[in-house]
Amino acid sequence: MQPFLDREFLPASALAKITAVRVTDPECSVRAARARKRRSNLTLDGKLNILAADHPARRVTKVGDNPLRMADRHGYLARIVRVLQSDVVDGVMATMDVLEDLLILHHLILEAGGPALLDDRLLIASLNRGGLAGTGWEMDDPRTGASPETCAAMGLDAAKLLLRICDEEAGSLNTMLDSSRAITEMNAVGLPTFLEPLPVVKDNNNFKVVKTADALARIVGVASALGDSSRCLWLKLPYCENYEVVARATTLPILLLGGESVGDATPLLREIAAGLSAGSNVRGALVGRNVLYPGQEDPLVVAQAAGLIIHQNSTVEEALAAQESWRGRDINEMAGYFDRLSVSINP
Repeated sequence: MQPFLDREFLPASALAKITAVRVTDPECSVRAARARKRRSNLTLDGKLNILAADHPARRVTKVGDNPLRMADRHGYLARIVRVLQSDVVDGVMATMDVLEDLLILHHLILEAGGPALLDDRLLIASLNRGGLAGTGWEMDDPRTGASPETCAAMGLDAAKLLLRICDEEAGSLNTMLDSSRAITEMNAVGLPTFLEPLPVVKDNNNFKVVKTADALARIVGVASALGDSSRCLWLKLPYCENYEVVARATTLPILLLGGESVGDATPLLREIAAGLSAGSNVRGALVGRNVLYPGQEDPLVVAQAAGLIIHQNSTVEEALAAQESWRGRDINEMAGYFDRLSVSINP
């Protein structure tokens, strides 16, 4: 297997051109967001396969033994764009800076005669990233990103919130109160909210997620009741044993999350399949690191395999068998578009 090479897939000139556009035409991303073709419905078949790309904004940049892997914006964007080449990926959830980078790329690729990267894709803004990893206020995590009004004005499709509840940390209450307000404000502008409620415990100076059916089922009851209405609310939850207990704790739709990259996406695919079978309200996945950084594997291959399981009811074995046909597909497409662009990168 040939390793996926970030800089061969997305050339350095692409990053330089993004910066050039940011300097000379800062409203480009806003125009691109409003002009892109949007879906008429959040989901086309009742399920979602969404890429998560908001980790660096919380100072989470480690992948494997490399503490700064996700801090490299070139490699990060290259892998996001690669995943978005999949026809069974519904969209991306990210902070505004990443979404704006993607919107500029969308504009530049169209200008070069390429496909509309973000048409019919969900763009979901990550709203709260202030609970920086390792800080004394980590559980006090109010919104630090876009407002619901900005999401609506830009033509974004939804927003995401992280709510970690640690019984020993009073900051969790502040986060819960702000999450409640955010859900209410998102309802007011008619946009869905994806809420990630996680029970955590403090271990020395680290916070660890409690991945048991009992803990998750109890926190689902709390999360489902936040805000003025749950009508536009989705939950993002980790997989665990006895997941049917978690699924039975709510009628809200649930998306599975991934966790740290382990260099092999097969366990993630098995968790997605198991989660989907645990209840009819488990409706897909919202995963980041295990799709973006699957060891030497092509991120497109993993995204496609997850999408086949979610959208086409494929078994894990069927999805794995189909991987070879996707490995390296259209790998040189993006570099060709940027070679033809004439955007000046010089000051």
